[in-house]
Parts: sequence; C-alpha cells; structure tokens
Amino acid sequence: MGLRKPKSIKHHGKRVAEILEAHERFFRGKEGGVRADLSGADLSRADLGGANLSGTNLSGTILRNANLEGSDLRKAKLPGADLSGANLRKADLRNSDMTEAILPGADLTEAQASGVEFFRCDLSNVNFQRAHLRNVNLRLANVNGAKFSGADMGVAILRETDLTGADLSGVDLSTALLPKGFSALQAAKKSA
Repeated sequence: MGLRKPKSIKHHGKRVAEILEAHERFFRGKEGGVRADLSGADLSRADLGGANLSGTNLSGTILRNANLEGSDLRKAKLPGADLSGANLRKADLRNSDMTEAILPGADLTEAQASGVEFFRCDLSNVNFQRAHLRNVNLRLANVNGAKFSGADMGVAILRETDLTGADLSGVDLSTALLPKGFSALQAAKKSA
C-alpha cells in the first residue's frame, strides 16, 4: 500500500494539507496563520517528508498521541514539535531535524531514524527497540527510561548525554561517541 498525501487526509473536518499551510503562515508570522494541532490525528502511512512538502516547516507542530506509523518524515523540520505519546513505529525519519522536540512515551520501534538530530530532546520513556539510529545526535537529550535494546546505534553521538536509566541491552556502542568516563562495557553491565 502506498503513502497517503496530506491533501487526502482529514483531521477534525479539515484537510491536513490546509492545516500545514496555515501552520507555515503561523511560523512565518503571516496573516491567517495558525499553529498546527494534529493531536490524535491518524497520519499513518502519510507522506510528510521535508522533500515532499516543498519545504513545509513542522517546527512547533502539536502531534500528541498522533498515529504516524509507517509515515515518511524524511528530512522533515520538527524542532520543538510535541510528539508526546506518538506512534512512530516503522516511520522513516531519516535526516530529519528534531532539535528540542518533545517525545516522552513515543513509540519508535523499528523506525528508520539514521541521521536524525535529537539534540536536547525529551526522549524519556521512548521505545527505540530495533530502530536504526546510525549517526544520530543525542547530545543533551533526556533518555531516562528509553529502551534502545536491539537498536543499531553505530556512530551515534552520546556525548553530554546522561545514560542513567536507559536500556542499552544488546546495543553495540563500540563506534558511538560516549559521555566522558563512560564505556560501552559499562552500558552492557548496567542494562544486564
């Protein structure tokens, strides 16, 4: 089954494409702009990638408890977006910018999230099991309670990240940039 276009998806009686256009005006400070609130929206298999929406900026978008399972969010700009409790299972987030995004309790199981900028994100209690997290930046992110078991974290940047309370079982951190004084061996012992 193919991806769904924002023009064909409705949320509270409005087309998602219209909601995102109004958000773009809001973000640029233009008249008629309204911050996008897509809380609880069914955006499963939606085509929301940055390259696909002609540069639509999703910064600050409210996507609490939204269903984004299997959606394409490649290269999306999501700084400060609220994705608390969102379902991002098997979503394609490659090379998206999620700087300071809010994701507590989100489900990113098996997500394609390589190259994502998670700088200063709230990732508490996020499920990253079996996710592809190569070349991600997790500096200063809150990962307390996050489950990374079975995730591919090759060359992940974890400097300045407090890994206390994160489940790193079965994760190869040999190529990751770890916090000062922290070793991959420590991570394996802590999560065992």
